[in-house]
Amino acid sequence: MKKGIIAIIILIVLGVIIGGWYIRTNNMLVDMKGQATKQWANVESSYQRRSDLIGNLVKTVQGAADFERETLTDVIEARAKATSTTIDANNLTAAQLAEFQQAQTGLSSALSRLLVTVERYPELKANQNFLELQSQLEGTENRINVERNRFNDLAGEYNIKIKQIPTNIIASLANFDEMALFASNPGAENAPDVNFDFE
Repeated sequence: MKKGIIAIIILIVLGVIIGGWYIRTNNMLVDMKGQATKQWANVESSYQRRSDLIGNLVKTVQGAADFERETLTDVIEARAKATSTTIDANNLTAAQLAEFQQAQTGLSSALSRLLVTVERYPELKANQNFLELQSQLEGTENRINVERNRFNDLAGEYNIKIKQIPTNIIASLANFDEMALFASNPGAENAPDVNFDFE
């Protein structure tokens, strides 16, 4: 009879230890994924800020110069495409992230062409509103990079943790999937070829 009670007590203690470990590990993974998801919202917020600034930049450029319509149209269309591409932060796949990044890259490219083409217009370069918007855009681009790096840090730590033993057991049981990370665009390792010849 005593051996049976001791065995039951041992099983209860083991159950409490394993249950406590499961709860702590699950809560840790929920927290890590939540932090990465929250950081993704910061990434989207930075992109939204850029999109909002671009609208004002386009209006300033239109009002200050007899500007090439094709360049402005490219920026406006790229902005519309970039803002229409969204991702569910709780279901971040590599394919979705690549599509999102491609839309944002298209906007960056169109915006770069706009800013390079502006060099033709001395009256625009002297416009205080334009200079301020250009400065804010530069700051926003830096902020986007910082937020993306923070997201990669948090999502990377989470991805490592869900693969470590014994955490991977709970991650598998509770369906904690790996999060996609930002990667550089193809060719980003090469220095850009800048050409100021407008002829």
